[in-house]
Amino acid sequence: MKVGIVGAGIAGRLLAWEMVKKGFDVTLFDKNAIDSEAACSFAAAGILSPIAELEMAEPTIYELGNRSLQLYPDLIHELDSEVFYRHQGSLVTAHGSDKVELDRYYRLLETKLKSCGEQVKKIKVADKAPELAHLGEGLWLADEGQLDTTAMLTALQKQLLKHGVSWIEHTEVKSIEPGKVTTKNNTYEYDWIFDCRGLGAKETIPLRAVRGELLWLHAPDVSIKYLTRLMHPRYRIYLVPRPNNIYLIGATEIESEDRSPVSVRSTLELLSAAYSLHKSFGEARIIKQVVNCRPALPDNLPMVELSNRIGTINGLYRHGILLAPAVVEQMMDKFEQALTENDEVKHAVNC
Repeated sequence: MKVGIVGAGIAGRLLAWEMVKKGFDVTLFDKNAIDSEAACSFAAAGILSPIAELEMAEPTIYELGNRSLQLYPDLIHELDSEVFYRHQGSLVTAHGSDKVELDRYYRLLETKLKSCGEQVKKIKVADKAPELAHLGEGLWLADEGQLDTTAMLTALQKQLLKHGVSWIEHTEVKSIEPGKVTTKNNTYEYDWIFDCRGLGAKETIPLRAVRGELLWLHAPDVSIKYLTRLMHPRYRIYLVPRPNNIYLIGATEIESEDRSPVSVRSTLELLSAAYSLHKSFGEARIIKQVVNCRPALPDNLPMVELSNRIGTINGLYRHGILLAPAVVEQMMDKFEQALTENDEVKHAVNC
């Protein structure tokens, strides 16, 4: 059985891998170069935070995020390349003048979770991050994690190529019909087609772009171990520690399809927040700036649909890395159900 998958972001690659494991003949279409980092998945900080997202997201995001946290360890274990992954909790804190935001955040989580229990605890920040003791109190979100997005996407690429996936790069798909994928120069035929194009599908899906900006810092004088969020009345800053004294800092969420470099305003806000957390960030070096636009539907919930031999995964919004394993699992369930029903129809006709 021939399967065509359009879009080589995190959802497209994970879906391709699941199809390969089932023994299907898979072709992956990518509008970028095979080694490009232009897909919006590469711009993600790799935060796996179903609890934290409850502040602004629907319970569906929390449920799917928790499922992804269960799936990621096995997925990573299947890959031949090493992928940095941690599932060890995260810290939420605020400066003194913003502690009211921290209290509001705790009450909101308590309401949505019915009871915070062991999932969210009030702690002294110094218990988890001695270097941040000046912040006083904070919250500990026990069931959260992170992974190296770039390493994950690269490992999936190598795994797919190793297992015979045909990767058609530098190719933008113009249209998708049952059994057909049409590009500028060719038409390809498949038994099943899956559309994972993100904003590339906005002509047929009511998507909007949400711009995100991320700074990579090298800070050898900082040794913060845990993913840390800093509450603020206007935005939520997150600091993501990586090996070798690398820290990712982000927060910006702008309703725009602008892919130009990080703005001065965003840079000042992000770096000021980092400096307020730890003065040694003043001597850090900016080693990378990342900008991209993420696909979102009007309700900010993911789309996972299968009809007429065409599957669609889209609208992962800010939660692409968090949700991808769970939504791909949902798609595979729908796909296997469709195959079963198709076999039953064929059997009835033959009888």
